[in-house]
Amino acid sequence: MATRSTIGMVQEGGTIRSIYCHFDGYPKGVGVTLKNCYNDTITIENLLDLGDLSVLDVEIGEKQDFDQRTEGHCLFYGRDRGEDGIDALVHANVEEWLGFRKGNCCEYGYLWNGTSWSTFEI
Repeated sequence: MATRSTIGMVQEGGTIRSIYCHFDGYPKGVGVTLKNCYNDTITIENLLDLGDLSVLDVEIGEKQDFDQRTEGHCLFYGRDRGEDGIDALVHANVEEWLGFRKGNCCEYGYLWNGTSWSTFEI
């Protein structure tokens, strides 16, 4: 069973740009990986640019076969499985972001504010 989460970043003006992540969304999974491996704005922007994730891992990696994931690399629905409609979304504020993602059955939210991560239980 998946523990779904959302990964967001505060944009200029306070909007939130976010993606969905299907697996290991609990704080000891996605939360630890974000804190340890995704701790600068450029890397996080690169992650969000690839859209919704099946699996977050320690490296963004390159395009791969969705059914034969390269260990240590993220698995994206768009890049690796060719799906459409998986781009990052922009929300007006934190409340709208969390409310929308709750409707996607996300259990946790992770928000980068430019210097650090915050964790939300949805």
